[in-house]
Amino acid sequence: MRRTRRRVTSLRTALSALVVTGACATAGFVPAATATAQTPASEGVLAAMQHDFGLSRAQAETRLATEKTAAATEKKARRAAGSAYAGSWFTARDGRLTVALADDAKADAVRATGADVELVTRSAEQLDAAKARIDDLEAPTGVASWRVDWRANSVVVDVVAGQQRDNDVKEFLARARRAGGSLKVETADHAPTTRAAGTVGGDPFYTGNVRCSIGFSVQGGFVTAGHCGGAGQGVNGWDGSYIGNIQGSSFPDNDYAWVNVGSGWWTVPVVLGWGTVSDQLVRGSNEAPIGASICRSGSTSHWHCGTVLAKNETVNYSQGAVREMTKTNVCAEPGDSGGSFISGDQAQGVTSGGWGNCTSGGETWYQPINEILNRYGLTLTTA
Repeated sequence: MRRTRRRVTSLRTALSALVVTGACATAGFVPAATATAQTPASEGVLAAMQHDFGLSRAQAETRLATEKTAAATEKKARRAAGSAYAGSWFTARDGRLTVALADDAKADAVRATGADVELVTRSAEQLDAAKARIDDLEAPTGVASWRVDWRANSVVVDVVAGQQRDNDVKEFLARARRAGGSLKVETADHAPTTRAAGTVGGDPFYTGNVRCSIGFSVQGGFVTAGHCGGAGQGVNGWDGSYIGNIQGSSFPDNDYAWVNVGSGWWTVPVVLGWGTVSDQLVRGSNEAPIGASICRSGSTSHWHCGTVLAKNETVNYSQGAVREMTKTNVCAEPGDSGGSFISGDQAQGVTSGGWGNCTSGGETWYQPINEILNRYGLTLTTA
């Protein structure tokens, strides 16, 4: 939002360009509803969860509270498990966190943290090492992605439907089995694609003729997707005026970038609710576990919610593979790239790509926010 062109009658439009250090008072607004120590999220997030998950208000509050507890428990359980840790996941049905263990000698210590325990054969370290060896292989377009599946205690490769008999796919799977040991092959209905779009208007930011979405405010700028532009490119806001330059960008292999902010623009710790929910304050970046609820904000399809499905997945776009992604069943459409994934009031990541749309449904991957912050030495702007 430029000071000289501020739209005082439209908080939603103005906030689409927000990204400067400082408290909310700096931008001169107060959200309609914000989280407190007593409530797990704003009224808007509760309303969205009721709509997207078919929950009552009490059920939505309970789920957010149990997810917050699970995220805290996961940290303690991981420390207690040590090298025996083999992954974890949250089950919404019973509100419990399950931790997989490759050594039953650690079971009592992990249970003492409040987590359930499932004994498995391979540790997370072993599974991650197997996946890393597969990451070194060059995948054909018929392979959609691969990941460590903690529930299955295995590496899973998703092959695009109809491509299972392709010779290049069969050769990749053979090499992956030799590199990764235990391997499961599943079918993906669609090939993943990135979610950038041509210039069509709305509340975006632009690099040349590409439209993407702002992710999260950091001190001095904002983060977004790397495929939206390369380092040094100029960035313009919703009104066509200059914001700054892309200071760092990585794609493929990663899919993240950060943009410095100046020329009368500023930033605040806000994710747009697009009128579906109230605009959301960002209070941190604690990672949500698999199975937790999550919502996404983007300049094309606006606000949608779903569930975290998998972590550390390698996604094979036509431009090349991107590693360490998180998969969700939240829909997205072209132009949503770079937009915010948030769980409660905790930043999770920036939209990368997926398949499907917000009419028929689909799946979307995001690049985790903490990896981006660590890579560039950035500090998340929080309320």
